[in-house]
Amino acid sequence: MTVRSLRTLVTCAAAVTLGLTAVAPAHGVEGPAPDPRNEKAMRDMATAIAATAKYADEREAVKDGYVPKGQECMTNPFGVGAMNYHYVKQANWGSKDPARPTALLYSREKDKNGRRRLETVEWMSTDRDQDLKTADDRPSMFGLPFDGPMPGHWAGMPKHYDLHMWAYKKNPAGRFHNWNTALTCPIKAPTPGKPAAAHAHGH
Repeated sequence: MTVRSLRTLVTCAAAVTLGLTAVAPAHGVEGPAPDPRNEKAMRDMATAIAATAKYADEREAVKDGYVPKGQECMTNPFGVGAMNYHYVKQANWGSKDPARPTALLYSREKDKNGRRRLETVEWMSTDRDQDLKTADDRPSMFGLPFDGPMPGHWAGMPKHYDLHMWAYKKNPAGRFHNWNTALTCPIKAPTPGKPAAAHAHGH
């Protein structure tokens, strides 16, 4: 299989996922992107999309062990962008298998059937020494390094690395950028004496 056919497979696989918006190949956009000449990276991207397409229906994700975690919307505390609902499968923690992402990220908005839309797949791995100043065990996939290490985002979550793949929603910053710069979180109503704020997620 040629690199061109692999890239086509990635795009087509995303395009047929139950009406979800496919993301164009990362070529030509800012942010991290696999080398299109890296045949393994192209194959792994196609595998990830093919394996997660069924999770367009969030009920399938829950049936397969993905559990909602943390706050519904996470805001980039260092710049522009946000994320939405995280569903985590603990059995896939530490996975570097493109077919076994640790988390699936769903939209805040629901469709006419009352279901959230799949937007992102994510792989997470524990930082071995739990020291944010070292990164000698940083994983990589698709020829890209994971982000981190970073603190946990909810109770019991260790310091860790993660890698996002915006396979089902366009991200202007790039398919593998951790924050989607087209998303914003709703502003929470302020408590007396404090300014309004959205939930923060430190990457």
